[in-house]
Amino acid sequence: MQATYDSVPDLAAALRRAAAAHGRYEEEIGKADPDWPDWYAQYMADEQAGRTGTAGPQAGT
Repeated sequence: MQATYDSVPDLAAALRRAAAAHGRYEEEIGKADPDWPDWYAQYMADEQAGRTGTAGPQAGT
């Protein structure tokens, strides 16, 4: 799967959305997620593929 962004601001916005979603995920699991880069990457790829509205990637759970 390939994820591309049209501009630096678009990429920054996607990172902010992933950060917010990941913060909610860490609250759910009750601890820091050391694999956050993998989580962000999957979240952002899923978002670009139109797979939104879920709790986020299930990696590491």
